[in-house]
Amino acid sequence: MAVYTEVSDDELAAFLSGYDLGHVMSCKGIAEGVENTNYLLHMERGHFILTLYEKRVEEGDLPFFLGLMEHLSERGVSCPLPVHNARGAALGRLGGRPAALVTFLEGMSVRRPEARHCAMVGEALARLHSAGADFGLSRPNALSVEGWSELLGNAQASADKVAPGLAIALAGELAYLQKNWPTDLPAGVIHADLFPDNVFFLGGALSGLIDFYFACNDFFAYDLAICLNAWCFEQDSSFNVTKGMALLDAYARARPLSQAEVDALPILARGSALRFLLTRLVDWLDARDGALVKKKDPVEYLKKLRFHQQASSARDYGYMR
Repeated sequence: MAVYTEVSDDELAAFLSGYDLGHVMSCKGIAEGVENTNYLLHMERGHFILTLYEKRVEEGDLPFFLGLMEHLSERGVSCPLPVHNARGAALGRLGGRPAALVTFLEGMSVRRPEARHCAMVGEALARLHSAGADFGLSRPNALSVEGWSELLGNAQASADKVAPGLAIALAGELAYLQKNWPTDLPAGVIHADLFPDNVFFLGGALSGLIDFYFACNDFFAYDLAICLNAWCFEQDSSFNVTKGMALLDAYARARPLSQAEVDALPILARGSALRFLLTRLVDWLDARDGALVKKKDPVEYLKKLRFHQQASSARDYGYMR
């Protein structure tokens, strides 16, 4: 989440007049994230998140994202629900951007996840994968291996400003992954961005999942690899095997992993690390001046990538079955 597009009071009032939510009590920009403009709205009838979609989000993908949240909620996954206006539409326009309101979830993200948080995330991810099995829409993953060449091309010329030798290292890693990427693993709808700031906890339990705007169809185990990267490394970039074991075991109890998925975990983790390294690198080099947004350091994922390059099996991530 971030704020790139400023919205005037008059524009906001005109947009919200189409909803039966009462008057605006307050409106506050949210700085976290890098993709869309987000505001926290306090209305007479509750709290809501207002999102203006920009950058990598294609307007044609929005029915998939909004429909998926409704589908998952109906199947017991706690996530935001799109709010329909008086015309029955979940999508409108504001500030020259496609825009939507979604319900506000109670809870807080954790800054320093523990093994118990990782276990809850593993189970929730498996439940999400199962709940999405009969979702009627599909969306290819534009940020999987086929899309990484374009990202590298956008950042390669300036990559060495971030870390010496980074451009050559990224090109070599991309070539390796393109050659060795798996082609036949169980697949379906994945979240693709289930970082700690997209998971809420309340009273010691996981209370909900948010930010489905990278959701797509891809390998389930790739989604699991994204979570290994997001949840199981310490601040010194060391991998915490206890956290990895908690996440993987909880996932596998809810949705058993095939042997092919287990065998593919190291390369999927490498690919996940490269994907976030590249998108962070592009955003780091191309941040908009004046935008209310927190940039994320791409070097964090370079360190994670180096760990994965040394991993030989799922046992290196704590999976012992």
